[in-house]
Amino acid sequence: MSSNNLDIKPHYQLLDGLRGVAAIIVVFFHLTEPLATSHLDNVVNHGYLAVDFFFLLSGFVIGYAYDDRWNRLTFSGFLRRRFERLQPLVILGMTLGGIGFYFTDSPIWPLIHTVPVWKLIVVMLIGYTLIPIPLSMDIRGWQEMHPLNSVGWSLFFEYIANILYALGIRKLSNKALAGFVVLAGGILVHLALTSPNGDVTGGWTLNTEHMRIGITRTLFPFFAGLLLSRVTKPTTIKNAFFWCSLLVALVLFMPRIGGAKHLWMNGLYEAFCIIIVFPLIVYIGASGVVHSQKEAKICKFLGELSYPLYMTHYVLLYFYVAWVSKHKGITLAQVWPYALLTFSGAIVLAYVSLKWYDEPIRAWLRKK
Repeated sequence: MSSNNLDIKPHYQLLDGLRGVAAIIVVFFHLTEPLATSHLDNVVNHGYLAVDFFFLLSGFVIGYAYDDRWNRLTFSGFLRRRFERLQPLVILGMTLGGIGFYFTDSPIWPLIHTVPVWKLIVVMLIGYTLIPIPLSMDIRGWQEMHPLNSVGWSLFFEYIANILYALGIRKLSNKALAGFVVLAGGILVHLALTSPNGDVTGGWTLNTEHMRIGITRTLFPFFAGLLLSRVTKPTTIKNAFFWCSLLVALVLFMPRIGGAKHLWMNGLYEAFCIIIVFPLIVYIGASGVVHSQKEAKICKFLGELSYPLYMTHYVLLYFYVAWVSKHKGITLAQVWPYALLTFSGAIVLAYVSLKWYDEPIRAWLRKK
């Protein structure tokens, strides 16, 4: 049977909404990041943990959607469905990043004007595949594996997790999967406690260190989400969307813990959030009750907007970061009108991308 003929299961509405909440906080994180003097004083200090939350949500949803379908689903059929869902916006994000590239020439990226058009096009075409580019092909100067759309690194690892799931981890018993998750959790704790910066950030550069960080940040949350989808039985929890949204915000806005002298304390906090708090949030969200049509519409809107927002917002952030780099010492009080304009533009761009591009493209791909 074609994978496109598989029954579509209902979404967890509240989890869709939470994905949108986290995506919005990611945009805030990236808006405040250029104003920080170091990794210790960003206003949205743990905003990068949203990526780990996305991985856990993804593992939970993949398990819920596909675990009982492999008697009708092939490996290629599964990948085709994931490609259908993820790849259109990957291509759009890279294209928009390419279009805007030369317009972001600035003190922070002084060599942009020296990049030949042919090299920009090659990097963009490679970006369509999500294959990481080597440092020798870096055209922006930030050592990103995807310099036209920085967030592409997390989609690279998302695909790795999906492939590992489809190739064999899906066949593991719950006991074996639990053992795998415990091992991955131990590796994550080790990373968090021994990191030179006292955090789990990393994964966006094609080198040994970042590849290790990226796969470590992916394996535990994704497969813990898969295990969670198998072993938990959601109950009925009232006001779950409010409480889960509040928890997500508290985790991501939490100021740096331990300062520069006790880096391990911050690492321990981040490991605790990923291993304990995020699964708890997903469980509560999966158990949540939608109290009204209004709440259902909010969750639906946030859920639909989340992936387009995540995949296109950095295209505008490059312009914002370039502008900030031209105004050294600018404060949050001074920059907020420009930050608000960028944030509003990111929301509009995401919505237009969703309605005029992503949904029509995916509908066309499903027919094919």
